[in-house]
Formats: sequence, structure tokens, C-alpha cells
Amino acid sequence: MSLTSSTLLTVVVLATVLAFAAAVWLWPRLGRRGGRPALCRIGVVLVLQVLLLSSVGLAANRTFLLYGSWADLAGKERPMPTVGRDADAPGGSAVRLLGRQPTQMRGGGTPHLGGEIEKITVQGERSKAVVQAYVYLPPEYFQKGNENRKFPATVVLTGFPGMAENLLKPLPYPKTVWTLAKQKKMPPMILVMMQPSVVPTRNTQCIDVPGGPQSETFFGTDLPKALSGAYRVGTSPSNWAVIGDSTGGYCALKVALQHPESYAAGVGLSADYKPEIDADSGDLFHGNAAEEKRSDLLWSLDHLPQGKSSFLVATSLQGEGNYKATQKFIEKVKAPAHVSSITLDHGGHNFNTWKREIPPAMEWIGARIGAE
Repeated sequence: MSLTSSTLLTVVVLATVLAFAAAVWLWPRLGRRGGRPALCRIGVVLVLQVLLLSSVGLAANRTFLLYGSWADLAGKERPMPTVGRDADAPGGSAVRLLGRQPTQMRGGGTPHLGGEIEKITVQGERSKAVVQAYVYLPPEYFQKGNENRKFPATVVLTGFPGMAENLLKPLPYPKTVWTLAKQKKMPPMILVMMQPSVVPTRNTQCIDVPGGPQSETFFGTDLPKALSGAYRVGTSPSNWAVIGDSTGGYCALKVALQHPESYAAGVGLSADYKPEIDADSGDLFHGNAAEEKRSDLLWSLDHLPQGKSSFLVATSLQGEGNYKATQKFIEKVKAPAHVSSITLDHGGHNFNTWKREIPPAMEWIGARIGAE
């Protein structure tokens, strides 16, 4: 039974209710003195706590899609599938098509009306990483007369832990850009939606780990090159942007700051400004003090040259822990780079806040990148 299935949640919630009712009925009989009744009382309490916590955890996971499977929950790294390309699949060996699905927009079953979503794997030429992603292709991509038209593209990153499916729903990136394009507020755009790590079970935070995963190389260099060869996207930085929330926001700002040759714009929603070193990340630097400093974005703005990239940072006066760091980031951005900001009165580190920020953020991106 799937970790995210409604059936599993229903079964566990029902078991919790029945166990609570049984405990109420049995409790008077367990009130006697002695070791056995005492052990039974302890057992009943433990069972109720486990069932209650399981119900809450499963409900939270279905809401926020933190873990997609039992393997993800157990921290087991799963091998990437090696499905070959269809005859009409895009790209060469760097991109492999795993499947297609309709969008949730009006006419979503017909690509030239609602666009289409492709599930792919991308193999990095230099990083050698193989990572899954979802690619949203707008309806204009399929419409007659656009066969040779190139489109701008934005890489969209989740937080960590998180699933790329979060970026389809509950964070509605495809529906947002589809709506804004229909309203003529931004050009039609390709989205590349994925986790901010090249290892699903490790928070690599867009850093090239010595002797380990080459996450910065993958996102900063390999990904735009591979997708430009697979889809009708330009190869100039003016064709590419990157956006993310939380850890994904840190990655978005980092690759836009340190790879202006690849990206013209980077957006951080509730972003961190330096990597978090914990059990999920492991040792990211292995004593490389220079790289550790470089990975602190505020240090980089002070000590390294700034390219022509544009940045958008989003925070809240109340409810966000990154407000002061965001103000420092804004202060430190200097020409030829540019910076804009969104500051909500009230917000938080959650999907509700990011859903409010995504439409203006995508409209901002649409004004800064374009097709060749």
C-alpha cells in the first residue's frame, strides 16, 4: 500500500478511532492493582500514541508530499530507471523520457490547448549525476506555426525534503504560468521541475562535494545544456531562470549568482543564504574552507565579482526567520547585478505563503528572460 495513498490514511485513522473506543471500554478492567494490569495500561497508551502519531504523520505527508514512498521514508536511495526513449522522445542520451501526462488546465488532455507534462531523467555530462524531473511544455509549444519557435525556460526547485510532484500540486507552477500567459502577463514558458539535490536522500544544496555528488556542476552547467539539446530552448543565459523555495531558494540564488553564464535570473522564496550542515547534508566541504566561504551567499556578494544576473528574494515581516538575512542580501547586490524583493506583512515557511508569491515571481521572471 502506497505511503501517500488515501486508503492507508483511512485505515490508520479508523484503527486509531477503534483503538481509542476499545481503550475506553477496557480501562475500568485494567484499573486493578498488580503488575499485569499496569503493563496492559502502558501497552494501551503506547498503541494509542503510535496510531495517533501515525495518523498525523500520514496526513501531513499527504498534504506536503515530503516522502513519496516507503523507501524514501526509510532513507534508502533508489536506483534510477533506465527506460529508453520513445521514437519521438526529445533529446539525445542526456535526456530520457519516462512518460507523459496531461496538465490540470482546461483542455489539458489536448497538448495544443492545455500543454503537456513529461517525466524525464537528465544525465549530467560533467557531473555524471542522473536526476528525475518533470517538464511542463506550454500549449504554444505544440501549436501549428511554432515548430521552429524557441521558448524561455525556468528551473523550479522544491525544498528539502520534498518531491518534484509538489511543484505540480499543491504549488501550481504549470497552472500559474499557463494562466499568466493567457492573460498576456508573461510569455509562454517551459518549466523544469525537480528536487534541489542530485541524490534524493541527501541534501547536497547545490554544492560540489569533494569526492562526492557534483550538485553545483549539475544545476549550474549540465542541466541547461542537456535541456537545450532536448527541447526548443535557447542556450543563452537570457533564455534561462531558476526559482525555488527554502533550500531550493538557496540553490536558485546560488546558481544564478555563481553561474551568470547559464542563468539570467534567480528567485529565492523564503530562501536560506548559506548551506545547512546536518544529518541530511553530511560533510559537504571536507575541510575546503574556500568553498565553504563561497557557499555563503552574503560572503560571495562581498568578495566575488557579481555578474549580470537579476535576483528576486521574498520574505515576510512576521513569520519568516530569514527577514534580516534577506535585507542584507538586498544591500550587498551591486551592479551589474540587479535585485528586487517581495515582502509580505505576514507569512511563514509554508506552501500557503509560497502560493501567494509564485504569480508575481513568475511574472517577474517572464519580464527578464525570453526566447532567442
